[in-house]
Amino acid sequence: MPYVSDPIARLLGPWSADLGAAAVLFRLGLSFLFSAAIGCERSNKRHSAGLRTFIVVSLGSTAAMLLDLFLAGLLQSGFVLISAATVVGVGIISTYSILYSSKSQIKGLTTAVALWAGSVVGLAVGAGLYTAAVFCFAAVFVSLHFMPLLEKYLKDHSNHFEIHLELRDKLDLGAFTATLRQLGLKIDDIESNPAYINSGLAVFSISLTITGKELKKYKSHAEIIEALSSLDYVSYIEELV
Repeated sequence: MPYVSDPIARLLGPWSADLGAAAVLFRLGLSFLFSAAIGCERSNKRHSAGLRTFIVVSLGSTAAMLLDLFLAGLLQSGFVLISAATVVGVGIISTYSILYSSKSQIKGLTTAVALWAGSVVGLAVGAGLYTAAVFCFAAVFVSLHFMPLLEKYLKDHSNHFEIHLELRDKLDLGAFTATLRQLGLKIDDIESNPAYINSGLAVFSISLTITGKELKKYKSHAEIIEALSSLDYVSYIEELV
């Protein structure tokens, strides 16, 4: 029983472990608060799935677990079919928030897995595993809100990065690659982007490795890209993240 094994349930009392009205409302309310916090974080960063989506997904997961617990007690079975179907359904739905841009960038992947994680938190709350739900929610929120700063620092100081490049003429690609080598950048891969065929621009995705000692010591990706953007034949350049 959750009351015996869960520290927060023991603190709250026996009522929190049963399926009475107070426990059901408490679990739904807790699920609402957790999902609202994660949804606000995503909405604040203007991601595809925001406040309402996270709340609905989490409340649905909590309700599914409550139904499973009720049916398990009623039918004397240990199956949790509704909860399992909910996790699978959320996984399928969340994939639709993953988008592929014309610049070969994958967007929405973090939001997709955050939706799935939010549904798992909702299931934990619905099961009365309050301690697990609190720690899982805290881990998800910290990962979404604070880890991007560390991730950005690590990516910007990595020896490997990829750029989106728009040249005024495809004949300028030779001069551009020669400049990269002079700077101490190794070209790992060059891929032409067919989405820009009729735009009048030559557009490429280029994977690079920093080999020059000076660049490894002192230059960030942003500084390298800023220097490359000053070339006359470069129309636009940015790092793919």
